[in-house]
Amino acid sequence: MIKFLDLQAINNSYEPEITQALDRVFHSGWYVLGDEVKAFEADYGKFTGSKNCIGVANGLDALRLIFKAYIALGLMNEGDEIIVPANTYIASILAITDNCLKPVLVEPDIETFNIDPDLVEEKITQRTKGIMIVHLYGRNAMCPEIQRLVTKYNLKLVEDNAQASGCYYGETRTGSIGHAAGHSFYPGKNLGALGDAGAVTTDDDALANVIRALGNYGSREKYINEYQGLNSRLDEIQAAVLRVKLKYLDAGNQRRREIAQFYCDHIKNEKIILPVHNSQFIIHNSTFHTWHLFVIRTRERDQLQRYLTKSGVQTLIHYPIPPHKQSAYPEWNSISFPITEKIHHEVISLPISHVLTQEEVVQITDAINAY
Repeated sequence: MIKFLDLQAINNSYEPEITQALDRVFHSGWYVLGDEVKAFEADYGKFTGSKNCIGVANGLDALRLIFKAYIALGLMNEGDEIIVPANTYIASILAITDNCLKPVLVEPDIETFNIDPDLVEEKITQRTKGIMIVHLYGRNAMCPEIQRLVTKYNLKLVEDNAQASGCYYGETRTGSIGHAAGHSFYPGKNLGALGDAGAVTTDDDALANVIRALGNYGSREKYINEYQGLNSRLDEIQAAVLRVKLKYLDAGNQRRREIAQFYCDHIKNEKIILPVHNSQFIIHNSTFHTWHLFVIRTRERDQLQRYLTKSGVQTLIHYPIPPHKQSAYPEWNSISFPITEKIHHEVISLPISHVLTQEEVVQITDAINAY
């Protein structure tokens, strides 16, 4: 069976450096908010092109803390509206509602899976204070229209960069495009820790200072609490592992592009809709996508998944139920977002990672073509 994502093989590919990093932390005697976290924050901030990087416990907390900090600074208030794509992992929306802000869902472009910029302006009201763009599946979601709206209406632009570490918008890395960005280093991400981990990046010093305090019980100085904060800190072990992996992230992303190029060139099945990419670019030369996930569409999703399993290929669905149909948000369950629903009914993700062998890539392609 070809695993959807072979985490053991992925982590083994960084040996012996990971073991050396773990040993370094173990023998340091310092396990929270130490030198490893400081070094990773500096490295990742430089990597993204951001002035500030704050390590936190996970990607959801990264987004939660951004909005919590804006509220603490008086730049947002409970009930304010944040525009967010309807087609996203639910964490994007949880971060908004957790802060008693109101998500305003916008349909995606079915070709990119990202928020449709042409549908955003009609959703802007006097209560709109921000737009969250989600670089879903590793594809850049930023565009000139979004920037025009952010400038015209004086909105905060928050990036959910959980799936797109290393991606570019033009010459700029995602994670440094907006006013602030949340990052996830969940083990399955292109830059993955050995457990939960995340970060916030921003060029806003005041925002960064509040976020750092909020994630440390609302404290800048031990036992002095300025805010009603959280305990959300990146630990030394995860930071040490991420420092190792960060050095190889661009190379790993490039291997993913090569696999995506092969899939797009060689999958030939009329029942399969491949990811749409700008035909003027060659995928393996295009940095606008990190291919965290390679997502195809088919009306026969369940049948195809069963067939691929029998053929020795493990697949996953990202995601089977859209946020507005989840029981967590019953007030939205009767609302229809047809493009989002179509995507969630048809998508299936194929294996892709830097440790996937070319023989496995060919086997996966052959299996799909034989369906």
